[in-house]
Amino acid sequence: MKEGQAHWWRERVTAVALIPLVLWFLVSIVALGRGGYSALIRWLSMPSSALMMVSLLVIVFYHAALGMQVIIEDYVHSANKGRVLIIVRIGCLTLAGAGIVAVTRIVLHK
Repeated sequence: MKEGQAHWWRERVTAVALIPLVLWFLVSIVALGRGGYSALIRWLSMPSSALMMVSLLVIVFYHAALGMQVIIEDYVHSANKGRVLIIVRIGCLTLAGAGIVAVTRIVLHK
């Protein structure tokens, strides 16, 4: 499989994976209702919720990096294209990592 074709498939697979994860997240937030901060922390402290949240974070930021890579490759026409791609990848990795650290701290704070 050529790299462009593999990239296309990765984008589609992550998009499909995001559908149930985003639906789970939205239903969960609505179900929390007006429980406030403490209800949110209790919910996120549950191992199943934490695992789903980490999965959502990883897939969202991977999907975002894939999409932004295509945009940069198609529309950035300068010598800095490689640098911009690196910055995007580092940014997505940093944001995903920060989210994972936050979830981990909530789970371990019990």
